[in-house]
Amino acid sequence: MKNNLHVFLGSTVADAAARPLHWVYNQKKLLTYIRGKKDFTFLKRNKSPFYSIKTGKVSGYNDIGQVMFKTLIEGHTNIEGRFKKNIIKNFGPGSIYWKNYSLRAKYRKVKDWRGIIKGPWIHQNIIETVQNIKKGKKLTGGRKVNESDGFCAALPYFLYGYSFKNLKKIISLVTVSKISLRYALAKFHLIDLALKGSKNPIKEFTLKYKNKSYFKKIVKDINKIKRLKKKPHPQVVKKLGMACSYPGTFESSIHSILTSSNYKSAVLKTIKAGGCNCSRVNFIGAYYAALKGVGSIPNSWVKKTDAAKRILREN
Repeated sequence: MKNNLHVFLGSTVADAAARPLHWVYNQKKLLTYIRGKKDFTFLKRNKSPFYSIKTGKVSGYNDIGQVMFKTLIEGHTNIEGRFKKNIIKNFGPGSIYWKNYSLRAKYRKVKDWRGIIKGPWIHQNIIETVQNIKKGKKLTGGRKVNESDGFCAALPYFLYGYSFKNLKKIISLVTVSKISLRYALAKFHLIDLALKGSKNPIKEFTLKYKNKSYFKKIVKDINKIKRLKKKPHPQVVKKLGMACSYPGTFESSIHSILTSSNYKSAVLKTIKAGGCNCSRVNFIGAYYAALKGVGSIPNSWVKKTDAAKRILREN
């Protein structure tokens, strides 16, 4: 596909496939939802205990990438400024995301509330980004969490051929966390190696950066995961942390990749492990699409993904 957009397609389809089971942290309960199903992607009934959107739609992780993609389709001048405007339009006051954020604040006052928000869930990084843009701050990215929003936002930008130096600026528009920046850049280097024809990007990355101080911790993480290859994936995810934060979300993604042979098996394995599976499959889907090509993405899944249509139109 043009501009390597099959990589973004891989990320988008994987996110939509996992979305109905997003943030199910009880692994035993999750197994009851998928019992008897060989393919438990795109469940018709939402099982996320936090929010409910139509099957085929993407989570907030991939949606920030869709906002960047829209920005790039519109043109390649003043990308940062227009991206900020589109963030406000998609996630800010007046949007369904912001409306639901207001509802969450209201529900917090209700003791033992366990309801499900109808509509999308806005992430902490994006809440802070919207607030900072509205205040006219120079540094707009969120500070409170170390999560994957920066990687997801910058993925389409990266695929259009912009340099790693500029990539840092884009990531920082939605997160100024140094931890998030470091792990996002590691993901991009792995995808870059895959796109350049490496048969084993993870091995090549560790050899290339083992003596580089910036990625020293990440190389150490990868080597730790290699020692856990024989452990069941759900068990590893539970041990590393099922939530959305780095390093756990990165480490669990690497374990899924190392113990899978293709796009489909890696995505299914990640969904089944539960927790913040959407943050993990955005990277895993992109990685395998880069490594194996557009043909590795199940066509039946592509057809079920609403956002895939716009990506395919740009081909």
